[in-house]
Amino acid sequence: MYYELRTYTIDPLKLGDWLALYQSHALPVQSEHLGRLVGFFTTEFGEANQVQHIWAYDSLDERAACRARMAADPRWAEFGRRNRELGAVLRLESRLLKPTAFSPLP
Repeated sequence: MYYELRTYTIDPLKLGDWLALYQSHALPVQSEHLGRLVGFFTTEFGEANQVQHIWAYDSLDERAACRARMAADPRWAEFGRRNRELGAVLRLESRLLKPTAFSPLP
């Protein structure tokens, strides 16, 4: 099992707008193609104005296939267009995590 942790740093004046856009346009597409959302968070302490979400995959091949299907979906392109127009994302980090043998997550 692999977990992808994606961290977005968002313009503080656009955080609410970005979350609304994500919920209405990105989440339905990602839920359909990626399937296993583990969690979706905003920061309370530490670096402010960050959004983090975690998706689970059985393998790196599954991740690649899921993301390719999503990239081919015209609704994902529409989200990308709206996301660029909003101009809220300042930085994106993506990390693939593999649980240890004693992790509570498999």
